[in-house]
Amino acid sequence: MTDLSSFAITGKWPAHHPDRLQLYSLPTPNGVKVSIMLEECGLPYEAHLVSFDSNDQFSPEFLSLNPNNKIPAILDPNGPGDKPLALFESGAILLYLAEKTGRFLPADAGLRYETIQWLMFQMGGIGPMFGQLGFFHKFAGKDIEDKRPRDRYVAESRRLLGVLDARLKGRNWIMGDDYTIADMAILPWVRNLVQFYGAGELVGYADFVEVQRVLEAFLARPAVQAGLNQPPRG
Repeated sequence: MTDLSSFAITGKWPAHHPDRLQLYSLPTPNGVKVSIMLEECGLPYEAHLVSFDSNDQFSPEFLSLNPNNKIPAILDPNGPGDKPLALFESGAILLYLAEKTGRFLPADAGLRYETIQWLMFQMGGIGPMFGQLGFFHKFAGKDIEDKRPRDRYVAESRRLLGVLDARLKGRNWIMGDDYTIADMAILPWVRNLVQFYGAGELVGYADFVEVQRVLEAFLARPAVQAGLNQPPRG
């Protein structure tokens, strides 16, 4: 049996199945990117809830795996060279899992980099902008009289949705007929913007019919439905 006891994180979150990939996460847009990918690939994994309510992300055990105190993070007992691999940053984890399984990332070099391009579009644009909009709209809006910060993120979020809508016109997925890690990265954030942050009307979500169409198809996938609830909140 694989021994993961040398990794401090297993002291707080014991690996009951140490032969499986260990996921340390929370069902947030960044977190579910990885759980959805794991469900889509069918890789056996063990999910551990990192509770923000109890500041688990700042615990020494979690920081030993991710010094940036953000979810998700993984510990793969069957990493490269048959050695355990600890990894953080959701985009890096998606790329790793795609290469590990040979799935959801095109083999063709040009298409591969085009997919990575859209993954970076989420990492550098959609995630930060939608997240800031959510903060100013859902959490801090009533406390901040100056609406310029919120309006700045509204305008940028709407622009990004327009870019995405144009890309999806005439395509089933971001890369066309092929469903990829780019979809798994971007669409949970769109869902969060509308459902959790309640900012659909604010950004004029009804205008982006292509985004709506593809998000609906995404949410209908069984692996997505399963991944959106991992790790269970208890």
